[in-house]
Amino acid sequence: MIIDPGHGGSDQGARGQFSNEKDICLAVSLKLGAIIAKEFPELRVLYTRTTDTYPELHDRAKFANENKGDLYLCIHVNAARGKRVASIVGYKTVTYYTGKGASRKKRTKRVPQYKYTNLPSEAKGTETYIWGAHRSEDKELAIIENAPMLQEENFEKNYGGVDVNSPEFIAISLLKTKQYFKRSATLAGFIQDEFAKVGRVDRDVRQRGIGIWVLQATAMPSVLVETGFISNPEEEDYLNSEAGQEELSACMVRGLKNYLTWLEQKQQPENASTNTTTQASTRSFLEAVEEKHKLTKR
Repeated sequence: MIIDPGHGGSDQGARGQFSNEKDICLAVSLKLGAIIAKEFPELRVLYTRTTDTYPELHDRAKFANENKGDLYLCIHVNAARGKRVASIVGYKTVTYYTGKGASRKKRTKRVPQYKYTNLPSEAKGTETYIWGAHRSEDKELAIIENAPMLQEENFEKNYGGVDVNSPEFIAISLLKTKQYFKRSATLAGFIQDEFAKVGRVDRDVRQRGIGIWVLQATAMPSVLVETGFISNPEEEDYLNSEAGQEELSACMVRGLKNYLTWLEQKQQPENASTNTTTQASTRSFLEAVEEKHKLTKR
Protein backbone atom coordinates (compact mmCIF):
# COMPACT_ATOMS: atom_id res chain seq x y z
CA MET A 1 0.00 0.00 0.00
CA ILE A 2 1.62 3.22 -1.18
CA ILE A 3 0.45 6.37 0.62
CA ASP A 4 1.48 9.64 -0.99
CA PRO A 5 1.00 12.83 1.07
CA GLY A 6 0.66 15.60 -1.51
CA HIS A 7 3.09 18.51 -1.85
CA GLY A 8 5.72 19.05 0.89
CA GLY A 9 8.88 21.06 1.51
CA SER A 10 8.95 24.29 -0.48
CA ASP A 11 5.72 23.27 -2.22
CA GLN A 12 3.09 24.17 0.36
CA GLY A 13 0.07 23.51 -1.86
CA ALA A 14 -3.15 25.38 -1.17
CA ARG A 15 -3.18 27.91 1.67
CA GLY A 16 -5.89 28.56 4.23
CA GLN A 17 -6.20 31.30 6.81
CA PHE A 18 -3.76 29.63 9.20
CA SER A 19 -2.53 26.40 7.61
CA ASN A 20 -1.02 24.86 4.48
CA GLU A 21 -2.15 21.88 2.44
CA LYS A 22 1.19 20.08 2.72
CA ASP A 23 0.93 19.78 6.52
CA ILE A 24 -2.64 18.49 6.49
CA CYS A 25 -1.77 15.94 3.79
CA LEU A 26 1.10 14.57 5.87
CA ALA A 27 -0.88 14.44 9.13
CA VAL A 28 -3.82 12.61 7.54
CA SER A 29 -1.51 10.23 5.66
CA LEU A 30 0.39 9.21 8.79
CA LYS A 31 -2.84 8.59 10.69
CA LEU A 32 -4.21 6.63 7.74
CA GLY A 33 -1.10 4.45 7.55
CA ALA A 34 -1.13 3.79 11.29
CA ILE A 35 -4.74 2.56 11.20
CA ILE A 36 -4.06 0.36 8.16
CA ALA A 37 -1.00 -1.18 9.83
CA LYS A 38 -3.08 -1.97 12.92
CA GLU A 39 -6.16 -3.36 11.18
CA PHE A 40 -4.37 -5.06 8.28
CA PRO A 41 -1.04 -6.34 9.66
CA GLU A 42 -0.57 -8.41 6.51
CA LEU A 43 -0.34 -5.23 4.43
CA ARG A 44 2.95 -3.39 4.08
CA VAL A 45 2.46 0.38 4.17
CA LEU A 46 5.00 2.61 2.45
CA TYR A 47 5.01 6.41 2.33
CA THR A 48 6.46 8.66 -0.35
CA ARG A 49 7.35 11.04 2.47
CA THR A 50 7.06 11.02 6.27
CA THR A 51 8.50 14.49 6.94
CA ASP A 52 8.22 17.98 5.45
CA THR A 53 10.16 17.19 2.29
CA TYR A 54 9.23 17.40 -1.38
CA PRO A 55 9.79 14.19 -3.36
CA GLU A 56 9.64 15.13 -7.02
CA LEU A 57 6.63 13.73 -8.80
CA HIS A 58 8.62 11.32 -10.94
CA ASP A 59 10.26 9.99 -7.74
CA ARG A 60 6.86 9.36 -6.17
CA ALA A 61 5.72 7.30 -9.15
CA LYS A 62 9.10 5.53 -9.39
CA PHE A 63 8.97 4.69 -5.68
CA ALA A 64 5.49 3.18 -6.03
CA ASN A 65 6.40 1.15 -9.11
CA GLU A 66 9.76 -0.11 -7.84
CA ASN A 67 8.14 -1.29 -4.61
CA LYS A 68 5.49 -3.10 -6.67
CA GLY A 69 2.63 -1.41 -4.88
CA ASP A 70 -0.79 -3.03 -5.08
CA LEU A 71 -2.59 0.24 -4.36
CA TYR A 72 -1.63 3.89 -4.58
CA LEU A 73 -3.51 6.42 -2.44
CA CYS A 74 -2.64 10.09 -2.88
CA ILE A 75 -3.87 12.55 -0.21
CA HIS A 76 -4.62 16.18 -1.06
CA VAL A 77 -6.65 19.15 0.16
CA ASN A 78 -8.97 21.16 -2.06
CA ALA A 79 -9.42 24.92 -2.47
CA ALA A 80 -11.91 27.18 -4.21
CA ARG A 81 -12.25 30.91 -4.79
CA GLY A 82 -14.65 32.84 -2.58
CA LYS A 83 -16.96 35.66 -3.62
CA ARG A 84 -15.89 39.32 -3.96
CA VAL A 85 -18.62 41.64 -2.69
CA ALA A 86 -18.91 45.44 -2.73
CA SER A 87 -20.48 47.60 -0.03
CA ILE A 88 -20.99 51.38 0.12
CA VAL A 89 -18.93 52.91 2.95
CA GLY A 90 -19.65 56.57 2.23
CA TYR A 91 -19.96 59.26 -0.40
CA LYS A 92 -17.55 61.70 -1.95
CA THR A 93 -18.53 65.05 -3.45
CA VAL A 94 -16.96 65.59 -6.85
CA THR A 95 -17.00 68.64 -9.09
CA TYR A 96 -17.74 68.61 -12.78
CA TYR A 97 -18.68 71.13 -15.47
CA THR A 98 -21.37 71.24 -18.11
CA GLY A 99 -21.81 73.44 -21.13
CA LYS A 100 -19.30 75.61 -22.97
CA GLY A 101 -18.29 79.24 -23.00
CA ALA A 102 -20.75 81.54 -21.25
CA SER A 103 -23.02 78.58 -20.61
CA ARG A 104 -20.34 76.66 -18.74
CA LYS A 105 -21.53 75.82 -15.23
CA LYS A 106 -19.92 74.25 -12.23
CA ARG A 107 -21.81 71.38 -10.69
CA THR A 108 -21.29 68.85 -7.93
CA LYS A 109 -22.55 65.38 -7.25
CA ARG A 110 -22.23 62.72 -4.58
CA VAL A 111 -20.42 59.58 -5.70
CA PRO A 112 -20.65 56.39 -3.62
CA GLN A 113 -17.39 54.98 -2.26
CA TYR A 114 -17.12 51.21 -2.25
CA LYS A 115 -15.27 48.78 -0.09
CA TYR A 116 -14.49 45.41 -1.66
CA THR A 117 -14.31 42.32 0.50
CA ASN A 118 -13.24 38.83 -0.46
CA LEU A 119 -15.49 36.35 1.31
CA PRO A 120 -14.19 32.88 2.13
CA SER A 121 -15.30 30.05 -0.09
CA GLU A 122 -18.38 28.13 1.02
CA ALA A 123 -17.35 25.02 -0.92
CA LYS A 124 -17.10 21.94 1.26
CA GLY A 125 -16.94 18.18 1.05
CA THR A 126 -14.77 15.37 -0.19
CA GLU A 127 -14.16 14.01 -3.67
CA THR A 128 -12.02 11.19 -5.00
CA TYR A 129 -10.33 11.23 -8.39
CA ILE A 130 -9.29 8.50 -10.76
CA TRP A 131 -7.43 9.07 -13.97
CA GLY A 132 -9.71 9.12 -17.01
CA ALA A 133 -7.95 9.81 -20.29
CA HIS A 134 -11.06 10.97 -22.16
CA ARG A 135 -11.92 13.76 -19.74
CA SER A 136 -10.69 17.31 -20.29
CA GLU A 137 -12.43 19.27 -17.54
CA ASP A 138 -11.09 20.51 -14.20
CA LYS A 139 -8.16 22.12 -16.05
CA GLU A 140 -7.53 24.79 -13.44
CA LEU A 141 -7.24 22.30 -10.60
CA ALA A 142 -5.12 20.04 -12.79
CA ILE A 143 -2.66 22.85 -13.48
CA ILE A 144 -2.37 23.57 -9.76
CA GLU A 145 -1.59 19.94 -8.93
CA ASN A 146 0.92 19.51 -11.77
CA ALA A 147 2.67 22.88 -11.44
CA PRO A 148 5.40 21.61 -9.07
CA MET A 149 6.51 19.03 -11.64
CA LEU A 150 7.06 21.74 -14.25
CA GLN A 151 9.31 23.64 -11.82
CA GLU A 152 11.56 20.72 -10.95
CA GLU A 153 15.24 21.38 -11.57
CA ASN A 154 15.74 18.25 -13.68
CA PHE A 155 12.43 18.38 -15.53
CA GLU A 156 13.99 17.76 -18.95
CA LYS A 157 16.03 14.82 -17.65
CA ASN A 158 13.28 13.24 -15.57
CA TYR A 159 10.45 13.62 -18.05
CA GLY A 160 12.33 13.96 -21.33
CA GLY A 161 10.63 17.27 -22.03
CA VAL A 162 7.40 15.40 -22.75
CA ASP A 163 4.10 17.25 -22.57
CA VAL A 164 2.28 15.10 -19.99
CA ASN A 165 -1.04 16.56 -21.15
CA SER A 166 -0.44 15.83 -24.82
CA PRO A 167 -2.72 13.36 -26.63
CA GLU A 168 0.28 11.13 -27.38
CA PHE A 169 1.40 10.86 -23.75
CA ILE A 170 -2.16 10.31 -22.54
CA ALA A 171 -2.67 7.57 -25.14
CA ILE A 172 0.43 5.73 -23.93
CA SER A 173 -0.65 6.15 -20.32
CA LEU A 174 -4.11 4.86 -21.18
CA LEU A 175 -2.67 1.66 -22.64
CA LYS A 176 -0.54 1.20 -19.54
CA THR A 177 -3.30 1.80 -17.00
CA LYS A 178 -6.40 0.51 -18.79
CA GLN A 179 -6.41 -2.69 -16.75
CA TYR A 180 -6.56 -0.67 -13.50
CA PHE A 181 -9.58 1.50 -14.36
CA LYS A 182 -12.18 -0.80 -12.84
CA ARG A 183 -10.26 -1.35 -9.62
CA SER A 184 -9.42 2.33 -9.23
CA ALA A 185 -13.04 3.33 -9.80
CA THR A 186 -14.30 0.68 -7.39
CA LEU A 187 -11.89 1.71 -4.63
CA ALA A 188 -12.81 5.37 -5.14
CA GLY A 189 -16.50 4.52 -4.91
CA PHE A 190 -16.09 2.62 -1.65
CA ILE A 191 -14.11 5.50 -0.13
CA GLN A 192 -16.71 8.09 -1.13
CA ASP A 193 -19.50 5.93 0.28
CA GLU A 194 -17.81 5.97 3.69
CA PHE A 195 -17.37 9.75 3.64
CA ALA A 196 -21.08 10.14 2.90
CA LYS A 197 -22.03 7.83 5.79
CA VAL A 198 -20.42 10.15 8.36
CA GLY A 199 -22.12 13.22 6.94
CA ARG A 200 -19.38 14.63 4.74
CA VAL A 201 -20.66 16.40 1.64
CA ASP A 202 -20.26 13.78 -1.09
CA ARG A 203 -18.73 15.41 -4.17
CA ASP A 204 -18.61 12.07 -5.96
CA VAL A 205 -16.00 9.99 -7.72
CA ARG A 206 -14.58 12.09 -10.53
CA GLN A 207 -12.35 11.51 -13.50
CA ARG A 208 -9.65 13.87 -14.61
CA GLY A 209 -8.01 13.47 -17.99
CA ILE A 210 -5.09 15.84 -17.45
CA GLY A 211 -2.92 17.03 -14.63
CA ILE A 212 -2.68 14.03 -12.31
CA TRP A 213 0.70 12.82 -13.51
CA VAL A 214 1.27 10.43 -10.61
CA LEU A 215 -1.99 8.59 -11.36
CA GLN A 216 -0.96 8.27 -15.00
CA ALA A 217 2.50 6.96 -14.12
CA THR A 218 1.73 4.42 -11.39
CA ALA A 219 1.25 0.85 -12.60
CA MET A 220 -1.41 -0.11 -10.05
CA PRO A 221 -4.94 0.91 -9.04
CA SER A 222 -4.57 4.55 -8.00
CA VAL A 223 -6.84 7.20 -6.50
CA LEU A 224 -6.41 10.77 -5.33
CA VAL A 225 -8.54 11.94 -2.40
CA GLU A 226 -9.33 15.64 -1.98
CA THR A 227 -10.16 15.51 1.73
CA GLY A 228 -11.82 18.92 2.09
CA PHE A 229 -11.62 22.64 1.31
CA ILE A 230 -8.92 24.58 3.12
CA SER A 231 -10.43 27.76 1.64
CA ASN A 232 -13.56 27.30 3.77
CA PRO A 233 -12.86 28.35 7.41
CA GLU A 234 -15.17 25.68 8.80
CA GLU A 235 -13.50 23.02 6.67
CA GLU A 236 -10.03 24.31 7.53
CA ASP A 237 -10.77 23.88 11.24
CA TYR A 238 -12.04 20.35 10.56
CA LEU A 239 -9.03 19.40 8.44
CA ASN A 240 -6.61 20.58 11.13
CA SER A 241 -8.42 18.95 14.05
CA GLU A 242 -7.46 15.57 15.48
CA ALA A 243 -11.09 14.47 15.27
CA GLY A 244 -11.38 15.51 11.63
CA GLN A 245 -8.15 13.83 10.58
CA GLU A 246 -9.05 10.65 12.42
CA GLU A 247 -12.52 10.58 10.86
CA LEU A 248 -11.13 11.06 7.35
CA SER A 249 -8.55 8.33 7.92
CA ALA A 250 -11.11 5.92 9.36
CA CYS A 251 -13.42 6.47 6.38
CA MET A 252 -10.64 5.65 3.93
CA VAL A 253 -9.71 2.52 5.89
CA ARG A 254 -13.32 1.30 5.82
CA GLY A 255 -13.41 1.99 2.10
CA LEU A 256 -10.20 0.00 1.70
CA LYS A 257 -11.69 -2.86 3.72
CA ASN A 258 -14.76 -2.98 1.46
CA TYR A 259 -12.51 -2.88 -1.59
CA LEU A 260 -10.42 -5.82 -0.36
CA THR A 261 -13.59 -7.80 0.34
CA TRP A 262 -14.83 -7.06 -3.18
CA LEU A 263 -11.46 -8.08 -4.58
CA GLU A 264 -11.51 -11.41 -2.74
CA GLN A 265 -14.94 -12.17 -4.15
CA LYS A 266 -13.64 -11.92 -7.71
CA GLN A 267 -13.33 -15.64 -8.44
CA GLN A 268 -12.86 -15.86 -12.19
CA PRO A 269 -9.43 -15.26 -13.72
CA GLU A 270 -9.12 -12.33 -16.07
CA ASN A 271 -8.68 -14.15 -19.36
CA ALA A 272 -9.33 -13.00 -22.91
CA SER A 273 -13.06 -13.67 -22.73
CA THR A 274 -13.55 -11.78 -19.46
CA ASN A 275 -11.37 -8.84 -20.49
CA THR A 276 -14.01 -7.68 -22.96
CA THR A 277 -16.70 -7.86 -20.28
CA THR A 278 -14.48 -6.08 -17.77
CA GLN A 279 -13.76 -3.25 -20.19
CA ALA A 280 -17.46 -2.86 -20.97
CA SER A 281 -18.30 -2.84 -17.27
CA THR A 282 -15.61 -0.25 -16.66
CA ARG A 283 -17.02 2.02 -19.34
CA SER A 284 -20.52 1.64 -17.89
CA PHE A 285 -19.27 2.42 -14.39
CA LEU A 286 -17.39 5.52 -15.51
CA GLU A 287 -20.34 6.71 -17.58
CA ALA A 288 -22.59 6.32 -14.52
CA VAL A 289 -20.14 8.36 -12.45
CA GLU A 290 -20.09 11.06 -15.10
CA GLU A 291 -23.89 11.17 -15.33
CA LYS A 292 -24.21 11.43 -11.54
CA HIS A 293 -21.77 14.33 -11.57
CA LYS A 294 -23.80 16.13 -14.25
CA LEU A 295 -27.03 15.73 -12.27
CA THR A 296 -25.32 17.05 -9.13
CA LYS A 297 -24.11 20.15 -10.97
CA ARG A 298 -27.68 20.91 -12.11
